[in-house]
Amino acid sequence: MIAFQGVNKWYGPYHALNDVTAQVRKGQVVVVCGPSGSGKSTLIRTVNRLEDIQNGRIEFDGQDVHAPALDLNRFRSHVGFVFQSFNLFPHLSVAENIALAPVNVLKKSRKEARERALQLLSRVGLAAKADAYPGQLSGGQQQRVAIARALAMDPPAMLFDEPTSALDPEMVGEVLQVMKSLARDGMTMICVTHEMNFAREVADEVWFMDHGVLVETGKPEDFFAHPRSDRARKFLSDLRSH
Repeated sequence: MIAFQGVNKWYGPYHALNDVTAQVRKGQVVVVCGPSGSGKSTLIRTVNRLEDIQNGRIEFDGQDVHAPALDLNRFRSHVGFVFQSFNLFPHLSVAENIALAPVNVLKKSRKEARERALQLLSRVGLAAKADAYPGQLSGGQQQRVAIARALAMDPPAMLFDEPTSALDPEMVGEVLQVMKSLARDGMTMICVTHEMNFAREVADEVWFMDHGVLVETGKPEDFFAHPRSDRARKFLSDLRSH
């Protein structure tokens, strides 16, 4: 579903992604972890070209993401992306936020788009909030609306860029529950997150990054019990002591 082949990215002299090669199979949940500044968010943002790369290749569902002829807006409409900071439109109701892209991009009728929005709100446990505005919701509720909004485009894969890091601790669980239910339903997912219990329970594979390098990949039980690299061992040891 998603393939990185020799991907490199620089910000001036800073080598943010260093020759990353990996792939995500259809229906797989991959959790990307590592210390701050390791390149996790940069990597996930290259998948829908929020960040360009200098060399290498990224394919999404067989399509070259950085091909010059790519219709970028059309392509992005197929990639579900959930940001750290929700990015909801404050002047639109919850249901309007979710229906906006299906109406404008998929050309669905307003009635059909609203019905789908209500279905998705029910799925994320917010059926009663359809006509509320983002400012009336908690952070956890706003993030669940953001997930519903991404799902409204029926994407073949979902990307999560630290979706719980802006939330108060008591709100983290409600967002992770929605992500777990997506995983159970077979959604292809890449999740950049510091929630190691989520990685342990839900991930099919853990990718550990440091200084732009994909240091190691493996099944959660292997990564947490027997990390192969010194860097991963130190990362996990620091997490446990913290």
